[in-house]
Amino acid sequence: MTRYGAAGHTPPSASGAVPGTANSSGRVPDELGLVLAQAAVQVIQATGGYAGGVYLRSGTPGLLRLAVLVGLPGQLLRPWWRMHVNRPFPVAEAYRSGQPINLADAEEAMRRFPQLMAGLPFPFGSLYAPMTSGRDKFGVLVVLRPATPGIPVGHADRRRMIDAAERLGTALAELAADGTTVEWNGEPLLVQMPATTTQQVRICHFDWDVDSGTLTGDEDLCAILGIDPAGFPGTIEALSVRVAPEDVYGLWTVARQAAESTRPVVRRMRLLGADGQARLVELSCRRAPHGSGPGRRLSGHLVDLGTGPIVAEAPDRLPEGIFSLDRVGRITYANHSAASLLGRTRPELMGRVLWEVLPWFAHPAYEDHYRAALLSHDSVHFLARRAAQEWLSVSLYPGHDGITVTVTAAEKPAYAPGSVATPGRGLGSPAYRAAALYRPVALAIALTEAVTARQVSAVVTEELLPAFGGRQLAIYVLSERHLYLAWETGFPKGFLDRFDGVALDARLPGVETLTTGRPIFFESMERLADAYPGIPLDASVGARAFLPLIASGRPVGSCILGFDQPRGFSPEERTVLTALAGLIAQALERARRYDTEAALARGLQDALLPHRLPVLGNVDTVGRYLAGTQGMDVGGDWYDVIDTGRGLALVIGDVQGHGVAAAATMGQLRSAVRAFALAGLDPQQVMGGTNRLLIGLDPGQFASCCYIVLDPETGATQAVRAGHPQPLLRHPDGRTEVLDLAGGVVLGVDAGASYPVTGLRLEPGAVLALYTDGLVEEAGADIDVGIDRLRSTLASIGSATLTDTADRLIREARQATDRPDDIALLLAARWTEAP
Repeated sequence: MTRYGAAGHTPPSASGAVPGTANSSGRVPDELGLVLAQAAVQVIQATGGYAGGVYLRSGTPGLLRLAVLVGLPGQLLRPWWRMHVNRPFPVAEAYRSGQPINLADAEEAMRRFPQLMAGLPFPFGSLYAPMTSGRDKFGVLVVLRPATPGIPVGHADRRRMIDAAERLGTALAELAADGTTVEWNGEPLLVQMPATTTQQVRICHFDWDVDSGTLTGDEDLCAILGIDPAGFPGTIEALSVRVAPEDVYGLWTVARQAAESTRPVVRRMRLLGADGQARLVELSCRRAPHGSGPGRRLSGHLVDLGTGPIVAEAPDRLPEGIFSLDRVGRITYANHSAASLLGRTRPELMGRVLWEVLPWFAHPAYEDHYRAALLSHDSVHFLARRAAQEWLSVSLYPGHDGITVTVTAAEKPAYAPGSVATPGRGLGSPAYRAAALYRPVALAIALTEAVTARQVSAVVTEELLPAFGGRQLAIYVLSERHLYLAWETGFPKGFLDRFDGVALDARLPGVETLTTGRPIFFESMERLADAYPGIPLDASVGARAFLPLIASGRPVGSCILGFDQPRGFSPEERTVLTALAGLIAQALERARRYDTEAALARGLQDALLPHRLPVLGNVDTVGRYLAGTQGMDVGGDWYDVIDTGRGLALVIGDVQGHGVAAAATMGQLRSAVRAFALAGLDPQQVMGGTNRLLIGLDPGQFASCCYIVLDPETGATQAVRAGHPQPLLRHPDGRTEVLDLAGGVVLGVDAGASYPVTGLRLEPGAVLALYTDGLVEEAGADIDVGIDRLRSTLASIGSATLTDTADRLIREARQATDRPDDIALLLAARWTEAP
């Protein structure tokens, strides 16, 4: 089978070539890539979009990868190449829910998906449709298009997106049925959208008798001349009247040169088209061979190049540099001044990706400006540094098919303005104000979902750094008048260790920003070294921003942002970053309280769970508990093993809800079940008594439970179930099944409910697995799918110890970053003799 996008797959070139073209060693394009690219281009055109792509599932569970990107440079969208299905982004939600998402403008996107706008704070509309076939999910189809403020996405475009996604889902299912592994594990294929303004180039053939003036040609010649073929007189005069007066003699000069030469003659001249506009034509002719008739005869071709080349001559006369880019970043035109200002010849520039031929244009801040232009279609203006003392004023004018760029020489600014942008026509433009507003608001919303210090730091890394083009982050937390490193990313390994635990009297920018309460900005590492002589520096040459983390007047710590290249910080950026530092400080302070309260809550719950399970001959038991990661409330899951004197009772249960109340109810139910079991009641009586007790304790509380009594000697079991997931049984031969135990309603609903008993026998070597629904539930998926996955895992483990088996079953759940529910697992194995 072929695994597209895997290690053996030829990645696309930076210029956007599809694997298999001349840029990829002549390989035939991948069928999967062609299917995805064709579908994406068609739906983008059909819905009025200018860019889009396809996210496809990958070999990593829960991870989508951008497989095809149409109409945008891949480098600019690199932070969004990977998308976990649990992230709060429209791509992830469309995949999880199986429902399309349509965002008409930035306001709607901000309201529903603030994290998206934190990284892409530009006015654009977007459409998302999941690609499915039956119960199989493949990925998500995406279209980006101009925003329509106040106007929702029309029904026709919604329908086109859904239909396109359904067709693509069906096509991918057919590929999968033919043996293709439909997943993506490499970089995205970059695809250029077909241009909408390309003019037709027409070519005609002619024969010209120079002596007689007779001219014969095909229908295309008449079309170029704007003459009805039936009325074409067949003379050179008919062509001459279409030539500019000053070019008539030039036309005859070309004819005589060709008639007297043994080589072809090629000349360009202006010709009036049928629309009255001057067009550029290329005349290619040569003397006809001997024997073709008397006199001087010429034959050749006339190529109508349209009006474009004529217009292109004008920019070459301007002192201002002008060049153009297509939507994947390739240079399609450059005038003489642009080539001179950029320090490259035109042949070196043409057809090359801007960031490859001019590496200094790959500055993260400049990339953000290009994202703004490509996504919002608003003009953007900024200063860029080409060399140590050479600055350029750059303006971007985007359109549907690409960007026109103007460059002029500029004086060195008072401060290094690496990322100072003036979208539109100034800092007061709506686009810039929207960007400045989105960042703090979107980050604030994202921080409300972070409840631990690690989650706060992760949000800052994922949302703040991309928004400002940063590459390094360090967060220090204040404790007992010392700053301790709580989070770092992007710095050389071990470099920040020397600053961990520094006192507040140390002369360091990270300390002084907190003690003074003022942010400190350095446009380059040279400026930092000048301000703090002798301070250890890493190999970076970029800028640094040191931000105080102060919450409600209380010092919390300091934050360091690092950039790969020197850059300036405009007054607007300094204000935004200072405001964001306050939000981060508030979130860290809240996280600190959470950590303390969560530790106490977890301690309470841990005290309610059994610390040691009883050991009986012929039976081995292992229990596991894994807390959820969302919120700080404890859960109500529990397990227990009770030696009743007449058998071994295996218990697992799940109280509805979370929090101290759920944990308290769990503790009471565990005690009740244990008391009833030790009193000698049979399983049905134990469950019925626990049900009535719960109704008496809290009529509004519910719980599920499974109670099984096992005879260690004979393996005979009696089981009752109250709304709990069915246990699993792995037989000695490895065959694993989901048991079908009779059951009653959940506890706490009906005081008169009955709980029938199911009998079965546990053979020597068999393993019984009881679990709570947190182990098998997954957002957007049927619980039966999770149960079957658990069954398959249990069946595949083989002869591992019971402890290793429990660790293996819970390992996948532990890897998930977002677990809304707690997990309890209880395994019991019967042996022929005590293990």
